[in-house]
Amino acid sequence: MTIHTESPFQVMAKPIGPRCNLDCKYCYYLEKEDLYSQTKRFEMPAEILETYIRDFITSQANLKGTDIWFNWQGGEPTILGVDYFQKIVDLQAHYAPKGKKIRNALQTNGTLIDNRWARFLKENNFLVGISIDGPEEIHDLYRYDRAGRASFAKVMAGYELLNKYGVEHNILTVVHRDSATRPLEVYRFLREIGAQFIQFIPIVERSSGAQKLAPAPQIDEDRVEYKVTPWSVLPRTYGRFLTTIFDEWVQRDVGQVFVQFFDMQLGLFMGQPASLCVFAETCGQGLALEHNGDLYACDHYVYPQFKLGNITQKPIDILANSPEQKEFGNAKRDTLTQQCLGCDIRFACNGGCPKHRFLKSKDGEPGHNYFCRSTTHFVKHAGPTLQVMANLIRAGRPATDIMKIIRQGQAENRSHSGLQAQSIGRNAPCPCGSGRKYKHCCGAHSVNR
Repeated sequence: MTIHTESPFQVMAKPIGPRCNLDCKYCYYLEKEDLYSQTKRFEMPAEILETYIRDFITSQANLKGTDIWFNWQGGEPTILGVDYFQKIVDLQAHYAPKGKKIRNALQTNGTLIDNRWARFLKENNFLVGISIDGPEEIHDLYRYDRAGRASFAKVMAGYELLNKYGVEHNILTVVHRDSATRPLEVYRFLREIGAQFIQFIPIVERSSGAQKLAPAPQIDEDRVEYKVTPWSVLPRTYGRFLTTIFDEWVQRDVGQVFVQFFDMQLGLFMGQPASLCVFAETCGQGLALEHNGDLYACDHYVYPQFKLGNITQKPIDILANSPEQKEFGNAKRDTLTQQCLGCDIRFACNGGCPKHRFLKSKDGEPGHNYFCRSTTHFVKHAGPTLQVMANLIRAGRPATDIMKIIRQGQAENRSHSGLQAQSIGRNAPCPCGSGRKYKHCCGAHSVNR
């Protein structure tokens, strides 16, 4: 069988399905068990696993780059055990093409990581994403097991083992309504435990008050009056969460701690295309694969209406490049509200994730993003600083020079960050050190472009 891929795509494979040993209050994926109510055992069978690995490798073999990435999620994938993942590694080695390197990313809650797991992950060069929401009090607010027991101690034990064995890892931090009001407490804790790569994930879900969460806005045919859940982060609070952490990060941690949201925004200010679907003009290149081979348009769209097919019945690249999936991805761009289309900072979000487009715009148009205020607040606050950083990089200087510039600005009694646009005269020397006037340098690339 020959497989040809028209465009690159990634798959979030869930060999364990939605099964998890935790019962986090805010988790949107646990209820996906209802989609497979007849399933007694959530585990991707060997024949489907081999089909996926073989066909995905083949679909990526002729693309540019040397790495082929597999992303394993759940549920909690470590429930399957080390032996199951050893089979995965063995299959990958069997089908690996010459000149390509197979890489694996594993998302885990960390509670089941022991010495054997940590040794396996290190030996096989896995990149691990571990979920830590902050210090114990904050983490345990919503992350507990099915008996209601706190998970922080087990998570930190697993995290320490990852460090002990030198496993490459990132930290994923869900930002909920409570933690959003304590930004520095969260950030400083993560920094103190040695976090180098941090991904903040703002949580927002809707409910009618019943047990089940609201579906995606695009399939809300019943037009039920949904309200955001009590744990959902508030837009303005999340905006302040980001700017508060940014002000601390940009003064002392640039080059030492990498925050995905800040890195992504810096790239956008440099005119680079967004590598993360949330900020990209279109989406549809990050699919979700369930334990039985069902392929869905996106991890946030695991609903029957967005099921593309099953990889045992049709090759994965055909499904990923189907007209239905292309339409799904293009809809991110084609369904923007007029408020979005006329926004001068649209480049910084491109309307955000369609799953979060359930508000009305200022003109009453449905389909506006819940996090619009968050992004607007952040970009208006951090934009001048990000523009200076972008210009530093363009000039061949390290982004870390921003910290020196800020210290100089503070010494001259400027604003707290030294780079707020209103504190720099248009005819003053640009703080990026170019020697040009601010109005002809960073000031010429304001966020109001």
